Amino acid sequence: MTEGNEMAYHIFFEAYFNRLWRYLLVAAAGNEDAARESLQATLIRVARHIKPFRDETVFWSWLTVLARSAYKDETRKRRRYFSFLDRFTMHVTVVLENPAVADADEKLLAMLSSQMALLPPDEQKLIEEKYFAHRSVRELAEELQITEKAVESRLSRIRSKLKAAALAKLNDETRA
Repeated sequence: MTEGNEMAYHIFFEAYFNRLWRYLLVAAAGNEDAARESLQATLIRVARHIKPFRDETVFWSWLTVLARSAYKDETRKRRRYFSFLDRFTMHVTVVLENPAVADADEKLLAMLSSQMALLPPDEQKLIEEKYFAHRSVRELAEELQITEKAVESRLSRIRSKLKAAALAKLNDETRA
């Protein structure tokens, strides 16, 4: 496997898949979704970080460390996701119950829209493609025939420009 031999990976998979699945199912207290996600992450980690081991016991210990780590990472990720959903739900509730917050959001969106209109057409298109059409940086880089890093840099500069313009406009409104 360390040399990228696909047959070696298949042999590993046959020998350890069910064993890792059972290990993670116990670690996840029977939560099959969490065990499945953790198993997938474990297998990816194995493929990325495989190295020679002196015997099967040491190899299995290494696999369990990877599996436990993957399970903990997945648990943290799920916790962050559900925490985000809670915060989002609270925000939506506040907006729905408080018209002043909804008005502020509408003003902010209108200000952002007006600042977007002041951008050069190529910058407008890049922002719209990335954030409204949900295209990936890779797709945009291929279309523009530039590197992904260059697209990320452009997006960063445009976001900074929009932020500065919005802050300036907000400062002008608070002074008035």
